[in-house]
Amino acid sequence: MSEQTTKTLPFIEHLVELRRRLIIIVIAVFIGMAVAWNLTDEALVYMEKPLLGASYVDEFKHKIYRYMQTNYPAIYKRAELDKELNKPRKQHALNYTKPLEPFFIQCKISVILGFILALPVVFHQLWAFVAPGLTRKERSLVIPFMLVGTMAFCLGAFFFLSTVWPFIINFSLSYESEGLRSWLSLSAYVDFCLRLILMFGLMAELPVLTLLLSRFGLVSYQFLAPKRKYALLLSSIIAAFHSDLVTMFVIMIPMYLMYEVSVWVAFIFGRKKTAPPAEPAAVPDVA
Repeated sequence: MSEQTTKTLPFIEHLVELRRRLIIIVIAVFIGMAVAWNLTDEALVYMEKPLLGASYVDEFKHKIYRYMQTNYPAIYKRAELDKELNKPRKQHALNYTKPLEPFFIQCKISVILGFILALPVVFHQLWAFVAPGLTRKERSLVIPFMLVGTMAFCLGAFFFLSTVWPFIINFSLSYESEGLRSWLSLSAYVDFCLRLILMFGLMAELPVLTLLLSRFGLVSYQFLAPKRKYALLLSSIIAAFHSDLVTMFVIMIPMYLMYEVSVWVAFIFGRKKTAPPAEPAAVPDVA
């Protein structure tokens, strides 16, 4: 067997192993999709909560109006805030224009929910793929990696749905007036929300990835800290793919904050460099 053939075989074996891991991940996502199929209605209702005027943004605005009414009545009357305070809450509805549009939206939501349910399997397969290059002690971290990785993704998605998503929708609906009404499309609304859910979930994985790489000695605080300006630039470039300026800042700021958290994770949990052994003192030449 030639030398070129012996070098090619390990590469082909890695591709075969990668394909096997990806097939297992796809099967796990399909199973998760089947389990989550009946949960899509509840998920859509939760995504529609900002349209019903029951988000924390509305409550915060009403608290400010009441505070101004009690403590600064002159400014309250001059700004006519009583109209905003007594304005009835509008309930906006999503609209669809294609016959099978709700069915395909249900498919998209179930795929995302199935992916979230299959996250432990996804992380286990990723770990199993890189496990042959790890030590026995490093391989034992598979269970913490699965749990922390899954929790980080879910926390990032929940933070977006509970904090960022109501802010975006309330800002969009604030432009309504007598001559301007919103006509929200079901596909555009859900696609936008699902895309940002994935983005915020992946953002939350950055500190977890940094924790592993720093424990393995592949990255360090000294390596990450000087590159903050490049992280800010990269966050701006990624966020710039969204057309509106508000969504751009809503993505850019958390993304850079996750990098900042990763820097301090590497500083706290990174592998400490051991001092080189001291050289023995030279023996003076008596002669």
